[in-house]
Amino acid sequence: MSMVKVLSFITLDGVMQAPGGPEEDTTGDFKYGGWTVPYFDDFSGKVMAEQMKQPFSLLLGRKTFEMWANYWPEHGEFWPGINEGTKYVFSKSMKKSDPMVTGWKNSVVIKTLADIKKLKQMPAGRKGSKGAEIHVWGSSQLVQLLLKNDLVDELRLKIHPLILGKGKKLFGNGAVPTAFTLTENIVTSTGVIIATYQRAGKVKTGTVGS
Repeated sequence: MSMVKVLSFITLDGVMQAPGGPEEDTTGDFKYGGWTVPYFDDFSGKVMAEQMKQPFSLLLGRKTFEMWANYWPEHGEFWPGINEGTKYVFSKSMKKSDPMVTGWKNSVVIKTLADIKKLKQMPAGRKGSKGAEIHVWGSSQLVQLLLKNDLVDELRLKIHPLILGKGKKLFGNGAVPTAFTLTENIVTSTGVIIATYQRAGKVKTGTVGS
């Protein structure tokens, strides 16, 4: 069975929009694109390189897919596995004949939650799956949809020490209440908390002092 793993750069107030550059995503008149850059250090680079070399499939929302399809086919030397791995784009409007889909090899259009659930049923080593990990990068609306339908197995977050006050967020209302266990964590030289949380069942409650 495959695991859905959400990898995201976020701020203290949960913003994940346009972490890599000013023109990445200006939706909503967002003016802070590239907010991760001042916090990047050598260790952050090593973590990114390690995550990028793992075998995986990608699950992306349409907007993220379009941005990546315009970039990675020509820059695959920085992330060798991305062009060879399977890319699933979740979109109701795109077709399998779309030039971006046909132009970026190993890209597949899926349209329903049922399709995503089928992906989670893929066994490790299935041809085309590149292992049992399905990575979700960016794609804020898709991530919130996955959380609302209890389809996220792991969160790999890079939490940056700043507040932006506006922008697309990782978490929204309606997520299924779920407990997670912190399995890895480290703080970089610039104060970024790199943390991995794995699903740990239902939320438990109690009374202080009882």
